[in-house]
Amino acid sequence: MHDEEELPRLRQAIADVDRAMLDLLRRRMDLAAEVGKIKAATGAAVVVRDAEDRVLTRAREHAEACGVSEDVMAEIFHAIMRGSVERQHRVGVAARVKRGGRVLVLGGAGAMGAWLERFLPLVGHRVDAVDPAWGSLPRTEGRYATLDDVPDPDAFDYIVVSVPLALTQHVLSEVVERRPKGVVVEIASIKSHLVPALEKGRSSGLKVSSLHPMFGPGKSPYEPLTFVLACRDEPDGERQRLEALLRHPYTHLITIPFAHHDRLMGWLLGLAHLTGMLFGSALTRSGLDPAELQACASTTFTRQADTAQSVLSEDPALYLDIQRLNPHRDEVYRATRDALDQLVKLVGAEDLEGFRTTLAAARGAVTGE
Repeated sequence: MHDEEELPRLRQAIADVDRAMLDLLRRRMDLAAEVGKIKAATGAAVVVRDAEDRVLTRAREHAEACGVSEDVMAEIFHAIMRGSVERQHRVGVAARVKRGGRVLVLGGAGAMGAWLERFLPLVGHRVDAVDPAWGSLPRTEGRYATLDDVPDPDAFDYIVVSVPLALTQHVLSEVVERRPKGVVVEIASIKSHLVPALEKGRSSGLKVSSLHPMFGPGKSPYEPLTFVLACRDEPDGERQRLEALLRHPYTHLITIPFAHHDRLMGWLLGLAHLTGMLFGSALTRSGLDPAELQACASTTFTRQADTAQSVLSEDPALYLDIQRLNPHRDEVYRATRDALDQLVKLVGAEDLEGFRTTLAAARGAVTGE
């Protein structure tokens, strides 16, 4: 009975500590907000890696005294720092608007278009959008059903084409025909089929860039955001052209040659999607009860199933287009078949040394080591 009576007292003590911690966190975020105001006024970077490293070092040094691992303590303070960065950045948005531009998003009702509408104001931009889905709705300022409805397309610093992959060439061609003064940015996952429209834009003297967000519309803007810039012109010039559009503490802009983009995506997207689809499709041929598989799942199976589920839950039309429009898909399919054939032969021959060598090479390809 003594232990049972002690539990409520301990839980209440923990709740009191939690309230104190929350009050301290509020005070820390208020201080971060003051820092954010100063950084926004001076144009200083929100994320300072050296300062973050010092915080994490202090956290790890106190892990043993708290009775937890260094990794756990680092995770706690990493989350706190992410919150501080978000607070700093949010309080500086009003100041950034003075330096921001105007952006028109084509495909604003789509998942990625809606993400851009949320993200770009955080950079300080004013955002309008176009989407046919709004055609039957009452007119709203900054919302247009067609590009023809936009009063002055030349008033925008950037026009971002964020439409379904199969429609990108048509919409991009339509934009190029209008010869806007601002930078035209397409964000298609596959780009080879866009070359005619891109060439027409270049020959017309337009500034057209090919950008690729390496994440989906569920991504938080306060996590690392990798954008790949497929360069058709001089890389430094193209990068500079887009830096003002993407000026955000978590943005990483990586430049690659345009001709290399689709081959790279064949492996980064095509293969990753393919393995998820194969995993699920193979299971449909197992004859096993899915509930039994879930109940008995190993850690490896659960991880693989989670990855496959993230693929299988996406729009089939988009994932089919990513496969079929990539001119390098046969290279990926051939390598996948060859890799499976090799593993089957090694297992059948009970070739441990060959199996070990193959897995070591595979590990190096995955980790880069």
